[in-house]
Amino acid sequence: MREITYRQALNEALAEELERDPNVFLMGEEVAEYNGAYKVSQGLLERFGPKRIIDTPISENGFAGLGVGAAMVGLRPIIEFMTFSFSFVAFDQVVNNAPNMLTMSGGQFNIPITFRGPNGPAHQLGATHSHATECLYANVPGLKVCTPATPRDAKGLLKTAVRDNNPVLVLEAELLYSSKGMIEPAETELLIPLGEAEVKREGSDVTVVCYAQTVPLALAVAEKFEDEDISVEVLDLRSIKPLCASRRKMCPCHTTNDWRKQFCRTRRSSSPRSKKFVMRKRG
Repeated sequence: MREITYRQALNEALAEELERDPNVFLMGEEVAEYNGAYKVSQGLLERFGPKRIIDTPISENGFAGLGVGAAMVGLRPIIEFMTFSFSFVAFDQVVNNAPNMLTMSGGQFNIPITFRGPNGPAHQLGATHSHATECLYANVPGLKVCTPATPRDAKGLLKTAVRDNNPVLVLEAELLYSSKGMIEPAETELLIPLGEAEVKREGSDVTVVCYAQTVPLALAVAEKFEDEDISVEVLDLRSIKPLCASRRKMCPCHTTNDWRKQFCRTRRSSSPRSKKFVMRKRG
């Protein structure tokens, strides 16, 4: 195992998929000459050339539509939005064209396209750069949505998304780009299936369900409650759609969301420690 940043993990995933499949290409604003707005595509232009690492004008609707067309003829485009707030400019392509083409063509056209980029709030950004879009896109039939919280999940989920024959959105938490985590050696193939949650911390009194940048927050809170003899399980969804529905057990459940007002769903428990946790949350 080795330690790398979230940003490096995404870069490795892109490089490996570009190397593996000549039909894969990356396109978006500043992905080539500038190495990406968040340096996720650093070094890819020099390695793969301008025909596969493509800078675009500031025209999200145009290059997203170009990506949908490329996917229809057998290529596997990776479309980077500088922020998913800007994906609203391409809403018709992401919501109307990409997910519907398979059924509208009677199964003739798969759309193996990946839309990726930073999602949600970050430091010192305006409202037009801070939308959390997962709640919108997860309700669109035909789209898959994943929200990696660790470098390992970022690499494994992105590689899986690129290989999927359907449109997949990889929503990267902007505040996590510099975060570090343990991951397998570079020569090890890492694929994480969509729709499989992961228990990031075992617990017996209460379950916190979270995703993206709420995962490290939940883990930090769980550590503090351990000092008070409250055992907190942290469940990372990893994918918003498809959503993992299988659970071996169910503690009283709290759902966290960092983008807007936190909401909770609780179940009664005979454990006095879990009742103490619920009362603190409500207070």
